[in-house]
Amino acid sequence: MEPIRWGILTAGNISNQFAKGLQVLPDAEIVAVGSSSQAKSDEFADKYDIPHRHEGYEALVNDPDVDVIYIGSPHSHHYDHMKLCLNAGKHVICEKAFTLNAAQAEECINLAQKKGLFLMEAMWTRYLPAVVQLRQWLADGVIGTPEFVQIDFSFYKAFEAAHRLYNPDLGGGALLDLGIYNVSFASMVLGLPDRVHSHMMLAESGVDRKTSMMLEYDNGATAMLMCGFVASLPRDAFISGTKGWIQVKDPFYKPTQLVLHLNGEDAQTFEFPIESTGYQFEAAEVMSCIRAGKLESDVMPLAETLALMKLMDEIREPWGVKYAVAGEE
Repeated sequence: MEPIRWGILTAGNISNQFAKGLQVLPDAEIVAVGSSSQAKSDEFADKYDIPHRHEGYEALVNDPDVDVIYIGSPHSHHYDHMKLCLNAGKHVICEKAFTLNAAQAEECINLAQKKGLFLMEAMWTRYLPAVVQLRQWLADGVIGTPEFVQIDFSFYKAFEAAHRLYNPDLGGGALLDLGIYNVSFASMVLGLPDRVHSHMMLAESGVDRKTSMMLEYDNGATAMLMCGFVASLPRDAFISGTKGWIQVKDPFYKPTQLVLHLNGEDAQTFEFPIESTGYQFEAAEVMSCIRAGKLESDVMPLAETLALMKLMDEIREPWGVKYAVAGEE
């Protein structure tokens, strides 16, 4: 089998994690990296024995030896970077939050489909072994009909106006940085909600430092979600159904342990060790889809990515949280 040739856009921490994951896949080859400076590209390339080291992103996306590009830039740059890659004819997996708003997401999705290129939001959690098992349990009705999801995702970060987490020009705020995990997980379990209620605690810079969300469903199901920079809280996820409940052990976004509680039975604990960084599982999905000629993943479909961006727009709209993009002035 011919390897699929990867390019890495940006050389930050999350790109390093993704590259480490790629290294355990025998059918993946990292052939190029592009960063904001030649020095950063060289340093990154030396770590992973990458032959093509580009200064800037134009050279990376136009590299003829690259099949697919991983975008690991801050989410404030995803829209521009996705368009750059897609217009150069490259398949793309882009970190989450996918974009700053739904309008940007829709434009990128439409461009990929027009060009006939694969595009996927890098919601790596869905491809991890524990979550694959969780999804199978839900599909098999092991806990009956899911009725309730609860997730807190918060750590403490003191306010710094220039820091990316608090800077509105960089898409700062807890909702885009952490909350995407919460709403995506709830959507995976319960589907898209019929109604949403939200409350935001805003930082001095105008972005949210804490967001609480209640997702309501016409069938009576509910998701209670919180994300923030206000305290370091346990990061378990809880799913309750008509026949029992599941605890996805901390951290719910990279779990290695599930605890199954069936009504009237003793709890059962299941272990799911992860080799390397865990990013290899979403990369394997990308390569499987590209080889099959698919333009999106069934596990993280583009329609759901767009719907979740619309949901997050709706969550922040009552609180006046805006980003430095067209249409939000």
